[in-house]
Amino acid sequence: MSNRPTGGLASWLPTVLAGALLLAPATALSGSVKGKVSGAQRLLNPVWSQAKDAKSNRYTWREPSPTVKAEFRSLFAHAPKEVCIAAIAANNVTPSNGALAFKITGGRTSPVTLVVAPGTSIEFQNRDPFPHKPYLVGQGSFQAAEMKSGAVRQWKAPGPGKYELRDELAPSVRSWIVVDPKVAGVAYPGRDGSFTFGNLPEGEYTLKAFFNGEPSGKPLSVVVRATGNVDLKEALVVADEAKDSKDAKEKGK
Repeated sequence: MSNRPTGGLASWLPTVLAGALLLAPATALSGSVKGKVSGAQRLLNPVWSQAKDAKSNRYTWREPSPTVKAEFRSLFAHAPKEVCIAAIAANNVTPSNGALAFKITGGRTSPVTLVVAPGTSIEFQNRDPFPHKPYLVGQGSFQAAEMKSGAVRQWKAPGPGKYELRDELAPSVRSWIVVDPKVAGVAYPGRDGSFTFGNLPEGEYTLKAFFNGEPSGKPLSVVVRATGNVDLKEALVVADEAKDSKDAKEKGK
């Protein structure tokens, strides 16, 4: 699996441990927020959803091994880079001065979904030994252009909205950047579902999960006090069970 982003403003350290990127000024930092997500196993990236369709002829069917637990026989999202947890503040947030790394490697990107404030600079990096030709759908400011191995391209997030990244040379590359003026920081869950916002300015926040560039699950409210640490007792649900049940019934028709 690719590494997921975490850590400082100018770069994301290559680690799969849970962490957070804060977009607010360092002078306003105060408490931390720790929690866990639930329901990630019910999420499926549209790229994999298309690939598993027999009509696509993109895989060879094999009988599942009886020694493998049922929960691991189904495709589901890789939460450490596909589920972005955003801390939404009450007021607009000043974006970071540094450029955030968005790595293209292994036929995917790391992260897959990112939530940032308007004006945030994003640096697309080709970490593969072969070229890519990424572009943002419908965005003249970032059109398809070949990026050789090791090449970088920068893009500044415009006004609020959802922006989809694709690649003319690699159809498996499909990612999203959500721009929200009130996002104070983001975190990505670890393999065990735990996540941490290292420091958040004092105030009230709504923790909201994003998947495939869209809000997913049920938001949680949290209040951060100066020098205080918050351990969430309730899990942040990142998949809507009601929607899953509805989809399952429709597929069974």
